[in-house]
Amino acid sequence: MACGAVRAAEPLQVGSKRFTESYILGEILTQTARAAGQPAEHRPGMGGTAILFQALRAGAIDVYPEYTGTIAREILKLRQRSPDLRTLNLRLHRIGIEAGVPLGFNNTYAIGTRRSEAERLGIKRISDLARYPQLKFGFGHEFLGRRDGWPGLKAAYGLAQTPRGLDHGLAYEALAQGEIDAMDVYTTDAKILRFDIALLQDDRKFFPVYDAVLLYRRDAPNRFPAAFAAFRKLEGKIDAARMMQLNARAELDGRSFAAVATEFLSGHDSVKRRSLLAAVFAPDFWRLLREHVFLVLASLAAATLVGVPLGIAAAKLRAVAQPVLAITGLVQTIPALALLAFLIPVTGTIGLWPALIALFLYALLPIVRNTHAGLGGVPAGLRQAALALGLRRGTILAKIELPLAAPTLLAGIKTSAVINVGTATIAAFIGAGGFGERIVQGLALNDDVMLLAGALPAAGLALIAHVMFELVERAFAPRSR
Repeated sequence: MACGAVRAAEPLQVGSKRFTESYILGEILTQTARAAGQPAEHRPGMGGTAILFQALRAGAIDVYPEYTGTIAREILKLRQRSPDLRTLNLRLHRIGIEAGVPLGFNNTYAIGTRRSEAERLGIKRISDLARYPQLKFGFGHEFLGRRDGWPGLKAAYGLAQTPRGLDHGLAYEALAQGEIDAMDVYTTDAKILRFDIALLQDDRKFFPVYDAVLLYRRDAPNRFPAAFAAFRKLEGKIDAARMMQLNARAELDGRSFAAVATEFLSGHDSVKRRSLLAAVFAPDFWRLLREHVFLVLASLAAATLVGVPLGIAAAKLRAVAQPVLAITGLVQTIPALALLAFLIPVTGTIGLWPALIALFLYALLPIVRNTHAGLGGVPAGLRQAALALGLRRGTILAKIELPLAAPTLLAGIKTSAVINVGTATIAAFIGAGGFGERIVQGLALNDDVMLLAGALPAAGLALIAHVMFELVERAFAPRSR
């Protein structure tokens, strides 16, 4: 009975990718599950296909919205252009995954240009782009690396352009301002109409069908029967026009993803546009605050426990100093997203653990370097005097050197704390939570209000951390003197 109670209380983990439609569908699934009596958690904006699928296989999430073309080309590496669900599941079942519940719309890729530019140059088909190698392309980072993205498109159409990598949400603004001439779009994007974008004909039939489905672990329907019974009622309920309307609610009307999902499920619109104050102190504020503070404090505590001894070793042992300082400095040169992506396969999971390890590594250098510098600044005469009095080296370190080095050491911990508050926002890209969730969503929507709703609390936390360490340093200053 106890085991059954635990299983019944186990929350369904819903993932979503880092673009508007996936956020909305993730919220629809989460709210549908909760309405059916199943506790559910939405882990929004976890990244691209590779990260979401790896999270699904590892059990970090149970279900997320995906597209048949992506499953076929990107996940299963099939050459067949548009296989049906039965064909896909024959391969997916081997790895414990299943695709099902077609939602009712096909959201394929397309190449879009400004309509005025397309008419001026006489561009109607993708193959027409080959005549204009001077055109500037701007594609989403995932599209640039996908088999069904730029590499395959370039080969199929003989295109010679060198595209720039842009966030999908920002690419529309770049196209409208003339910074790029063509971009990849999803055919249900709401901004297609807003920016008067002409979709070029895929005359060589390169892009496959991308029917929206649910991708889930095979054991999930048995573990969460009520939720999946409710999910099956969504089958065929969202056509392309409706999905474009839902995307427009978020991208053009400034509604939150949760509000858009509620509107769809309830069948009526009762949500007003958010002010900045309302966006900052939205219902998820305290959850995001707890997650952000935990990421910073846990990683900082671990970095202090490891960094201070490393700094002491570097100060006391000349042979150790350069290797320790060089290695901790080298970590700082690794881009945060690259380090997070590397740690996912190393840890075998996404979210909390890769984020904590990355933040721990980034926090080491200021602590190690300042500990080393603080101990190096202790006058040699004091050590010699202490030795002459018969004090042991351990006592000298604990009673004389560390107290004198404390202000410099604390300055290093303060620097790490402030840096980690900002760096922790990147952790949202792999589903670790914190105020970075809002920043990621704001980028996806090109929503300044949402961006500020994430950036301002993070900046406030950094300021609070700075002030608190300043007070601690002042308290230590008289003692050290």
